[in-house]
Amino acid sequence: MWVQKTIAKCWRTAGFTRFLSSQSKVPQNPTWRIEPETEAQDSHVTPELIDHLERLALVDFRNQEGVQRLQSAVNFANQLHHVNTDGIEPLDSVLEDRALYIRGDEVTSGNCSEILLQKAKSVVEDYFVAPPGNIPLPQKENEYLSTKGEDI
Repeated sequence: MWVQKTIAKCWRTAGFTRFLSSQSKVPQNPTWRIEPETEAQDSHVTPELIDHLERLALVDFRNQEGVQRLQSAVNFANQLHHVNTDGIEPLDSVLEDRALYIRGDEVTSGNCSEILLQKAKSVVEDYFVAPPGNIPLPQKENEYLSTKGEDI
C-alpha cells in the first residue's frame, strides 16, 4: 500500500515528470529545418484536385475554410519531400528494442461458415453483402474555390 502512495506522490511532482521527459530519445526541438526557398513554394489546389479528393474520400469542401485547410495539409505534406533520409534504415517496427515473436500460421478451428453467415445482415450465395461504400457525390459548381477569379 505504501508503495502505491509513494509512486503516486512521485508521479505528481514536477521533478519526476521532468526526469521522465529528459530520458526520452525523442528530441525536444526539431533536428532539421526547411530551407527558406522551399517554404515559399506553394502548391495550388485546383478544382480538379478537389473534385477528385471529394470523390475518393467522400469529404465535401463546401466553403473557403475547407479549401484552406486542405491547402495547408498539402503544404505540410510537401515538406516531407525535403527531409534528408540518406542513411536511414527502413522502420520494421516501432518496437525495435524488443523481440517480436511471430507464431506459425496454423489453422486451429474452421468449418464455421454457417455460424458466421447467420450473424450477417445480408447474405447472397454464401457471401457477406457489404453496405454501399463510396457513393459518388453530386456534381456542383465550384464558386467557393476562387477569390477574385484566381485559384487558391
